[in-house]
Amino acid sequence: MINNQFKTSVFRKESFNAAHRLHNANWSDEKNKRIFGKCNNSHFHGHNYDLEVCITGFCDLDTGYVIDIKILSDIIKSSVINKFDHKNLNEELTEFKSLNPTAENIAFVIYNLLIAKLPKELELKIRLYETRKNYVEYPARN
Repeated sequence: MINNQFKTSVFRKESFNAAHRLHNANWSDEKNKRIFGKCNNSHFHGHNYDLEVCITGFCDLDTGYVIDIKILSDIIKSSVINKFDHKNLNEELTEFKSLNPTAENIAFVIYNLLIAKLPKELELKIRLYETRKNYVEYPARN
């Protein structure tokens, strides 16, 4: 039974390490270097990503949960961490064969991997920290 009186957001933090190269195959080497700088290194570079997953919904009256955090943790690990951790995003993930693995695009891909596993009545927001100073959110705030 759902309590329709209030929505609550629950958060789960995870982390993963991955390498990538920012590169547009339609551009010259000079333009790639000018636009992406050292992130265009042909030998790739890595980040220690911090991922925050926010789930918003109504609390279940029987459990008191929006979502069981253990279930959420298992979904994140199986759908994201196992797939991304210690990988070269450009070369090992099919999602980035034709999509530049910017933080924005990584968050978009993670969102789509997770939303497919969640009950339809739940809202999802991804916050991905590429560095301690830089992060992206998907979907964006209105």
